Amino acid sequence: MRSAPTCGVRVDVSTALSALVQRPVNYEIDEVDGSTWHVDRRHVWLPSEPPGPPEHGGVWQRACRLVADYEFSPPELVRAVYDPGAPLLERTMLLEGRFPGLRLYLGVRVTEVTDEQREPDRRVWGFSYDTLRGHLERGRLSYEVVKHTDTGHVEFGIAAYSQRAPTLGPLMRTGWAVFGRGRQVRFYRRCGRRMQELTRAKRPRRPMSYGSSGLVLAPSDARSSRLDRMAFTSVDPS
Repeated sequence: MRSAPTCGVRVDVSTALSALVQRPVNYEIDEVDGSTWHVDRRHVWLPSEPPGPPEHGGVWQRACRLVADYEFSPPELVRAVYDPGAPLLERTMLLEGRFPGLRLYLGVRVTEVTDEQREPDRRVWGFSYDTLRGHLERGRLSYEVVKHTDTGHVEFGIAAYSQRAPTLGPLMRTGWAVFGRGRQVRFYRRCGRRMQELTRAKRPRRPMSYGSSGLVLAPSDARSSRLDRMAFTSVDPS
């Protein structure tokens, strides 16, 4: 028998998520520069489709659904709780960052949704979210699914800019110096591999209901373990 999904074993995630609704983004775009911020871009190729517009029920559409539902996230690194009834644009999400012996609860908000024909031969869909006050980082993550209509190739891309939040306390600063950047890069790589695996598998995946709150927990294969109940937790670590 599978164990129940978990995010926030000792945290009231419904209350924590509600507290984020009016929370502002924790940086200004004119603060971003190449000298003090990490700038990352990664992409992976997914299974291809025939050239032309995206196929109904094909790879591109399935990949878009996986991105919209946050199914691409590796559950051992990051999980998300959100209201599936809220529009994607302006959706607030409570992320659970999972570190050895530690669970961090962090707020983000979807601030942009992309749905466009880019140039003559690229059909693009995706979204971006920004970090909210209390997050241990400042910045933006963007996820896109692109179909090259001239060749049929489909790709998943991640673009990000980020830096450590300046308000972190000494303990969190030390932890971020030791683990932070490595976990970031690992997250990007795992997201790419997971998207390849899920689009090849062709099995429908949807986030699981989280209790009776109407919220969902993504990804759908997030499961509890004994270590979850032993881990320290921190909400709004900065």
